[in-house]
Amino acid sequence: MKARTDPMTITHPFYDADGDKLREECGVFGAVNATDAAAATALGLHALQHRGQEAAGIVSFDGADFFVRRGLGHVVENFSSQEAIAELPGMMAAGHVRYSTTGGAGLRNVQPLYADLASGGFAVAHNGNISNAGTLREELVGRGAIFQSTSDTEVIIHLVATSRYPTIMDRLIDALRLLEGAYALIVMTPEGMIACRDPLGIRPLQMGKIGDATLFASETVAFDVVGADFVRQVEPGEIIRVDFDGNVDSLHPFGTHRPRPCIFEHVYFSRPDSISDGRSIYEGRKAIGAELARETPVEADLVIPVPDSGVPAAIGYAQESGIPFELGIIRSHYVGRTFIQPSDSDRHAGVKRKHNANRAMVEGKRIVLIDDSIVRGTTSLQIVEMMRDAGAAEVHFRVASPPTAHSCFYGVDTPERSKLLAAQMDVEPMREFIKADSLAFVSIDGLYRAVGEKPRDASCPQFCDACFTGDYPTALTDIRRREDKQQQLAFPSNKVA
Repeated sequence: MKARTDPMTITHPFYDADGDKLREECGVFGAVNATDAAAATALGLHALQHRGQEAAGIVSFDGADFFVRRGLGHVVENFSSQEAIAELPGMMAAGHVRYSTTGGAGLRNVQPLYADLASGGFAVAHNGNISNAGTLREELVGRGAIFQSTSDTEVIIHLVATSRYPTIMDRLIDALRLLEGAYALIVMTPEGMIACRDPLGIRPLQMGKIGDATLFASETVAFDVVGADFVRQVEPGEIIRVDFDGNVDSLHPFGTHRPRPCIFEHVYFSRPDSISDGRSIYEGRKAIGAELARETPVEADLVIPVPDSGVPAAIGYAQESGIPFELGIIRSHYVGRTFIQPSDSDRHAGVKRKHNANRAMVEGKRIVLIDDSIVRGTTSLQIVEMMRDAGAAEVHFRVASPPTAHSCFYGVDTPERSKLLAAQMDVEPMREFIKADSLAFVSIDGLYRAVGEKPRDASCPQFCDACFTGDYPTALTDIRRREDKQQQLAFPSNKVA
């Protein structure tokens, strides 16, 4: 079976016009035993568009052939027409929206990836990052493997292809045992659909149902959009197999591990109308704002969110503090990405194109600005300056997460650590950098409380919070090897002739 494919000028080390937010990894969606699987998948991907806006792809299966369509840009640009969906027939489909984390941009890295294996067609959509993919890739290439992309996801395909186990399920399990890092996978084979999460459950994956169809998605909001019922989350380390007779099997081949789901899903990545780990994202973000108000109170006239991600936390802060909530910043929803600009002056205008001060509300007021995070700090600086230009008497900045001081290696596109403001500065120098009257972050224990957990257990944290604490839950093999090589180059051993 073969797939058919259609082809202000800032000069500062932290400045990056569009790199001042953590990018939302990727999003996956799958439907099996669905009458219009590709159409449902396109709609589900549209609900997950916030998780990846560089490219989108869908693979379908009609019982005999696999069909592939991928493209750069948004879902609506690639899958909005009847003609596009007609090219993807069948009762099973899987889709993917992406930001490039590992492998870079380009059509060859757009997922789902597809390959013809000895056992038949094999397609995989992956949210996450394999932190030993480089090491595995070197070993596979050394054994003769030929890679068609630079994506870490292709390593999974080669591991499955070279496994000596007899069934496709056993080959997949064999491959997954070799992986280190984060993965939520939707796999398509001629036998049906397989969904799985890494043993720590770092990346999310949910299961839904509509009629006889079984659905999988990164977030529950995708089920709402297609009219499906949320069934449950795919458990950490669980593999769920659904065949074309509707049989659903669950396996747990990796033993017992204490889960470490990504806590930043609750802070920023997930849509506020989603449910994650049994918790409402919206209610959790309001609770973070309330914690922030209790931990870092300030006398002020208004609480103002940095739209849109700061809104729920700002509501929680206002309700807890008793300070009125107002929209002091208006965001344009018709501005595209601004990182490709012809000049520094145009780059500086990027924030003003996206946000505009509501002068009538801000002028003469002491305001509390609420945002979800500070990454490089340049956007925060520009927003503070915008508020002062609009006549704000005082600008107090509150952040609904702890300082982001460490890079993520599990599928989130973060800057290198040297470009993270909190990795280079304590809070007071950060305050001076963004020119606020005060600056404070919610504590790590406050964040845990807000999402329904006890204070952080340092011996075995309940979440993956490495971006805040540097406590990575896996070995980071590729990173360590790279650091060892750099160390050897910097300090070569002296050899005696």
